[in-house]
Amino acid sequence: MYDYSTDTTNSSSSMSGGQVIGSLIAAAIILAGMWKIFTKAKQPGWAVIIPIYNTYILLKIIGRPWWWLLLLLIPIVNIVLGIMMYHELAKSFGKGVGYTLLLLLLPFIGFPVLGFGSAQYQGPAAGRA
Repeated sequence: MYDYSTDTTNSSSSMSGGQVIGSLIAAAIILAGMWKIFTKAKQPGWAVIIPIYNTYILLKIIGRPWWWLLLLLIPIVNIVLGIMMYHELAKSFGKGVGYTLLLLLLPFIGFPVLGFGSAQYQGPAAGRA
């Protein structure tokens, strides 16, 4: 009979040390980029590390009302609004749909480039066509 309690070869349900370190590095890069984006938009950079408040500040940056926070609690609606928020963030810095896709698909590249790059905050995108 085989004793399953001592089998340590099956680690499919847990992350390896390299994956954890990689995830932490990616998160740190995204946070640094977002911090710089917030400061470019004349908002407090430290707001990035405060859950919920960071979304409120992002809504201010893109020119959307505070009550969108409540809409973000609704399943499916939050996905659509999240995409819209990223698009309006890109527009607020003079970028287009391609940059929105970069923010959605590769945020560890998109946010730092937007924050540390030459893009300048042009005001909330919500009021513009």
